[in-house]
Amino acid sequence: MKIDTSPVLPKTKKPIVIIGAGGIVKDAHLPAYKKAGFEVKALYDLDVKKAEQLASDFGIDTVCQSLDALIKLAITNDCVYDVALPASAIIPVIDQIPEGSGVLIQKPMGNDLGQAKAILDLCREKQFLAGVNFQLRHAPYVKAAKNIIDNGVIGELHDIDVRMNVYTPWLLWDFLYKLPRVEILYHSIHYIDMIRYFFGNPKRVMAKTTKHPNMKALSSSRSSIILDYGDLIRANINTNHGHNFGPKHQESYFKFEGTEGAIKIRVGVYLDYPKGLPDKFEFISLNVSENWQQINLDGTWFPDAFIGPMSGLMCKMEDPTYEYINTVEDAIHTMDVVEKCYQSSEQEI
Repeated sequence: MKIDTSPVLPKTKKPIVIIGAGGIVKDAHLPAYKKAGFEVKALYDLDVKKAEQLASDFGIDTVCQSLDALIKLAITNDCVYDVALPASAIIPVIDQIPEGSGVLIQKPMGNDLGQAKAILDLCREKQFLAGVNFQLRHAPYVKAAKNIIDNGVIGELHDIDVRMNVYTPWLLWDFLYKLPRVEILYHSIHYIDMIRYFFGNPKRVMAKTTKHPNMKALSSSRSSIILDYGDLIRANINTNHGHNFGPKHQESYFKFEGTEGAIKIRVGVYLDYPKGLPDKFEFISLNVSENWQQINLDGTWFPDAFIGPMSGLMCKMEDPTYEYINTVEDAIHTMDVVEKCYQSSEQEI
């Protein structure tokens, strides 16, 4: 069975300017854009030397010395803005971007729902065509699962289970140690958004996020989340980033069950991190066979999924009827669920 998971690309690829030169830009944004054939016109970061090194590594001609210089260049070249900044820095930066621009904002959409609403209000006020980089929706294995499910191959979808029992070296992202919210806001948010992509908004949320005894400096590194969609649908997320006992019993998977079959995806990037293992996509359809089948997919989450949110934004800019699945108008609902998870976690009986 062959499933096409390649991204839809715009007829005209607009040049991109990137604000921020952190690890996610180096490891995901720039490799993805290179793979898609997008031109990155310029970079800007408060740390000019970091931006210059990144520009040198990826063959980018221009490093701007100020945000104002980058905006002037973007206006001249009709560029799309890629805002890859910490959540707290988003509002003051996008407030300087000209009205009517195309803007892609790195997730999360603010540190909390209040900031997310302020970002949404600002995007509306400035009439941006804006998206949030919830890119897991575009991962090849998620696109393949959506294709199979939408075509009724496994019957009616009624169960999504996300399980992460891994060891994550959080020291790679030292800024997280200063934040009051970590695991759900910066990790499980991906799975919340993915589940919303399949099931829509839940009726309610039950959640608990906790520290780990060996990671006490982090506000949280383990979460258990139940999204309530009524009596016939189950949606669970369980994460533990402290399983530092070798790869043998690590787990990293998504499971989708329908009335006539199921899909099991091994998410290889988190296994034996940062080495990672290959992804694995399997499904069974009782209407076809009693045996599980494996599908080999092209690409993976990092960096391939990062093409989708930017490519979709460009498609929307050239065709207003294009269905862009990463709009700020949709992303606010993911942020709302995240907020409800924290409220649930703090609630006492």
